[in-house]
Amino acid sequence: QVRLVQSGGGLVQAGGSLRLSCAASGRAFNNYYIGWFHQAPGKEREFVAGIMWSSPYTDYADSVKGRFTISRDNAKNTVYLQMDNLKPEDTAVYYCAAGRPGYSSRRAVDSFDYWGQGTQVTVSS
Repeated sequence: QVRLVQSGGGLVQAGGSLRLSCAASGRAFNNYYIGWFHQAPGKEREFVAGIMWSSPYTDYADSVKGRFTISRDNAKNTVYLQMDNLKPEDTAVYYCAAGRPGYSSRRAVDSFDYWGQGTQVTVSS
């Protein structure tokens, strides 16, 4: 069992920045791949970024590449999503998740077993 607790988020103007945190605990959590997803009202949950605990590998959706940065602090068991140059279309509930996907399914919602509680990010124009 892996537990993920999120913090951060809120309201920001377009062009601003926010940082989300995802603190992990539980059995062998560092064997899992951590992803960030977002879900806007009426839309499906979508992959945003992913990172491994034990390698420098990171992955980003095209829509956030160059604006968002995923990172981890192994000492704090925490994964971060730094979001810069935010746009109104980034408005959504953001979730972190843990799973063990294969490379081809690394962005699939169904590949992740454990989820954080979600946090709202609202970007005003």
